[in-house]
Amino acid sequence: MRILLTGANGFTGRPFAEAARAAGRVVVPLKANLADRDALRHEVLETRPDAVVHLAAISFVGHADDGAFYAVNTVGTCNLLVALAALPNRPQKVLLASSANVYGNCDASPIDETQPPAPVNHYAMSKLAMEHMARTYANRLPLVITRPFNYTGPGQNVNFVIPKLVDHFARKAASIALGNLHVEREFNDVQMVCNAYLQLLEHGEPGEAYNVCSGQPYTLQHVIDTLSRITGHAMHVEVNPAFVRANEVHRLCGSPAKLQALLVKQGYASTNPPLEDTLQRMLSAAGA
Repeated sequence: MRILLTGANGFTGRPFAEAARAAGRVVVPLKANLADRDALRHEVLETRPDAVVHLAAISFVGHADDGAFYAVNTVGTCNLLVALAALPNRPQKVLLASSANVYGNCDASPIDETQPPAPVNHYAMSKLAMEHMARTYANRLPLVITRPFNYTGPGQNVNFVIPKLVDHFARKAASIALGNLHVEREFNDVQMVCNAYLQLLEHGEPGEAYNVCSGQPYTLQHVIDTLSRITGHAMHVEVNPAFVRANEVHRLCGSPAKLQALLVKQGYASTNPPLEDTLQRMLSAAGA
């Protein structure tokens, strides 16, 4: 299988490419800018991929330019799909990475794929807009949409809260400023997400959306306590009101049942490393 991969140099793209190659796939990183339709069309036609994994996006919720979310995540994806739909032979599968943030704040927990989306920030709204836009290509391309819940691992940008915490603990910093310590998130391992994407490329049903999650949420306070225990370092945590988002999603926990049922049919079991193992890998990568 020849996979065209967007966002190949990103946090998820690098380990995905490594996992795909280890599984015997050929990975071709997309070089063209998603805003350049002509370059996209030329490169896609030249590559003629058997499958596509679209990871390129602005994914930091606190990104300063709200308009950029839509320019990249929605319009950029549209440009890619236009190029793919023009191929003489369509790919076997096109995987689009959306986000569990599209669910917003809701009473259901864990959240399954039937939950109506209710995004509360521009990142989530741009991803939901991408999903709706992509469905206009459903009769031309075999689309599979993934909604990963929060995940982390070595190499994630320190703009994100878990790498920020790991960096501070690795440096034995005296203090750290954070937002709400009591939000609940899944903090899954990037390797689990990459493995799920590979399986969905093979077995995902076109037209379907799948949560990629473990169903196990943690508070930030739990992560802090775990890092403190691993490193033996106690750090003062300051809650900075500037880091508390007005439209904060308070609890984000998903149901993996749909994905698990699909994988069980194929004799594959999705496993997620324990959070402590993920944090230990991140600390080691940070030189702690």
